Amino acid sequence: MVHATPHSALNVQPKVPEDYEISQAATPEHISQIAEIAGLRPDEVDLYGKFKAKVKLSVRDRLKDVPNGNMVVVAGITPTPLGEGKSTTTIGLCQAFGAYLNKKVFTCIRQPSQGPTFGIKGGAAGGGYSQVIPMEELNLHLTGDIHAITAANNLLAAAIDVRMFHELAQSDTALFNRLCPANKEGQRKFAPVMVRRLAKLGINKTDPSALTPEEVRSFARLDIDPQAITWRRVTDTNDRFLRVITTGQGPEERGQTRETGFDIAVGSEIMAVLALAVDLADMRERLGRMVIGTSRSGDPVTADDLGVGGALTVLMKDTIEPTLMQTLEHTPVLVHAGPFANIAHGNSSIVADQIALKLVGPDGYVITEAGFGADIGLEKYMNIKCRASGLSPNCVVLVATVRALKMHGGGPPVVAGTPLHHDYTNENVELVTKGCCNLERHIANIKTYGVPCVVAINQFANDAPSELEAVKQAALAAGAFDAVVCAHHGLGGAGAVDLARAVAAACAQPSEFKLLYPLDLPIKAKIEAIAKQMYHADGVEYTPQAEAQIEKFTRLGLDKLPICMAKTQYSFSHDASKKGAPSGFILPIRDVRASAGAGFLVPLVGLIATMPGLPTRPCFYDIDLDTVTGKVVGLS
Repeated sequence: MVHATPHSALNVQPKVPEDYEISQAATPEHISQIAEIAGLRPDEVDLYGKFKAKVKLSVRDRLKDVPNGNMVVVAGITPTPLGEGKSTTTIGLCQAFGAYLNKKVFTCIRQPSQGPTFGIKGGAAGGGYSQVIPMEELNLHLTGDIHAITAANNLLAAAIDVRMFHELAQSDTALFNRLCPANKEGQRKFAPVMVRRLAKLGINKTDPSALTPEEVRSFARLDIDPQAITWRRVTDTNDRFLRVITTGQGPEERGQTRETGFDIAVGSEIMAVLALAVDLADMRERLGRMVIGTSRSGDPVTADDLGVGGALTVLMKDTIEPTLMQTLEHTPVLVHAGPFANIAHGNSSIVADQIALKLVGPDGYVITEAGFGADIGLEKYMNIKCRASGLSPNCVVLVATVRALKMHGGGPPVVAGTPLHHDYTNENVELVTKGCCNLERHIANIKTYGVPCVVAINQFANDAPSELEAVKQAALAAGAFDAVVCAHHGLGGAGAVDLARAVAAACAQPSEFKLLYPLDLPIKAKIEAIAKQMYHADGVEYTPQAEAQIEKFTRLGLDKLPICMAKTQYSFSHDASKKGAPSGFILPIRDVRASAGAGFLVPLVGLIATMPGLPTRPCFYDIDLDTVTGKVVGLS
């Protein structure tokens, strides 16, 4: 069982220093001490230095009879490009529970992507006096999970292209003989992964020499349609010039060029597999059934068809274990899976939640976070993650800021790297009140899931008391269980104590969790349920490409999967310029992709890009290394 963390006073400064300065000034506990306080045994953690450790899944088995704790998910209103402090609120809330209210608590968050870390938003360790530390280790390489995902994803991409290359140059017999080479005695055998393809083809033979010529051809020749390949390469860097590329231009590739592209690494289906798999066996099956495209005859081609499912699992084997870290006030944190709820699943892992819920026990709290605004991150948390795990939240915390509500009320655009307009730094209750339509829409959406909503008003230095009160009254009028002004950025857990009390009260309320749609609806009906009920669109329109994909996935039996919308995070609609609470629009679906291994379909809405770009002045301008002390400077 987790023992509550004793109160550890922060050395709070009136003027909040830079995030990295606060992190580096802190004295973290050795991670073995955090593990012990959290109720983990020495043989249930693998240390990665002094301040990180991997947690073994065996802890679930040991604690299987312990009732689960309370699950709280933190979401947000539609954000500005600067972010509204959702991660900071998540961490501040945990510090309040553990260091001030003496409650058992665990934070479950996602590993930050290096794309935003060096791009626009910076890292995702929280901020001010509500951070996960050491923040440099969290924001950079951590324990290598994203690198493993990148390696696995790109190994599969390489396997696709090289298989087409060799099939084009070889006869059926030559191809088969190379796939099943004879040993010194002239005997051939199938690799274990090949048995999976044989079973898929209905070939019940174990001796390669027993196959008929027709069976040899169907086994050895995947006949991948280059135009139907959906699998793309990934890198964990915002690089817009990799969005569309041409491969195979070298002289040794015999003119076999193909147009493809890169996605951000955390948007890989393999990241979603990690987030939704419950153990290594489940991960192995999910990786093997990932569909990379179809053959020329229209049959799905999987990673196991390519013979690479087992190798992907080997690359991913250590990633199944969450990483243990700590907050500034020494409450425990599990970091697992990745961000980008606009183009990906965007939630931390089922495994981390399961472990944390057992460790805190029935009187404790597990605080997790859903990416970006509640219309996308929370919707996926509810309809994908909760559906897959069988878990459901006791409370939703909705983070709102005066700044974002002023933007939704008609304020000037908020642009990263540009000073805020005076409307955002001076009192303007009317502008805030107009923008509360966005807050009210999110509260109404959350109520459809049957879970109480507590609004956390994340206070910034320029916010006037009258503006904060206007937000609070609007939230309560819209049906929030409670609305609390928070100052955790400048005070740490002490600034979120009232929020923690409100969350505890909300968790004690009865709730009736409801999903948005049943899986047996047709693909279009599920898309339209999200579009109309969450986004408030009047309807949905599909390009011919999207129509063709929906028809194909229905024919392949993938129509019973949930939906993972890829949509801008800056509006309820597909148009990022439409602020507030737009309605009456038609949502355009330009394409639909299948993530059969992860277990969902991905409609691409409007012009959403699956590889972000860099701004004129990225965060990397401020990041450097003090070569005397070895410390990172400028990381936010």
